[in-house]
Amino acid sequence: MSPVLAFVLIVAAVIAIAIGAAVWGARMRNKRRQEMAGWAQANGLKFLPANDRSLYMRYRAFSCLQRGDNQYAYNICLGTIGQRVTCGFDYHYETHSTDSKGHRQTHHHYFSALVVDSSLPLKPLSIRPEGFLDRVAEFVGFEDIDFESAEFSQKFHVSAPDRRWAFDVLHQKTMELMLAYPRSHIEFRSSQVMAYHSSRTFTLGEFSSALKVVTSILDYLPPGVVEELKASGSGGGRL
Repeated sequence: MSPVLAFVLIVAAVIAIAIGAAVWGARMRNKRRQEMAGWAQANGLKFLPANDRSLYMRYRAFSCLQRGDNQYAYNICLGTIGQRVTCGFDYHYETHSTDSKGHRQTHHHYFSALVVDSSLPLKPLSIRPEGFLDRVAEFVGFEDIDFESAEFSQKFHVSAPDRRWAFDVLHQKTMELMLAYPRSHIEFRSSQVMAYHSSRTFTLGEFSSALKVVTSILDYLPPGVVEELKASGSGGGRL
């Protein structure tokens, strides 16, 4: 085989692979849109598939939406569930690096999140799956908040400026609930609670689980705690 023919065949193979990858990617994106549209309809939400570059400002209190640049949400499921404003979405952002030859590379990151507005002035609280680095930090003296449930304390890292608030939210019933469902990051900011996965998109089942966990956490807030929050001010609830 001549060098020229070999080169042509290689180029043709590369082009065929690129076209195949583009077609496959388009099919997967379309399938995801259809699945998300069905999930939105099943939950009485409006489905907005187009890229939304303003959502990261709407929920700017959540640091996970402020990473990198070229941020946008898409496959947005928006509406009210049980009198609470609810928004589920996929999310994209970019980071950049430079290789050894000085060439700039762009890295695309995708994950999913679900936000529920409680209409209460919630206090900051972060709950995430316990990781190896968390255990190392605890070993050298940086402890998270531990609870009576040893299983919960082993599986979740909890932090809050107000420790009492963490115990008000994470009582026995709530801990049992969270242990029974797939684990994700949970954050309280302002009047809103977000569930998200830090490095990949949710499956539809995980979206449903996140919705169940977040709404139940709010439903399980002790009545006395709810009254204290109402007395301290009014929450958001606006889109």
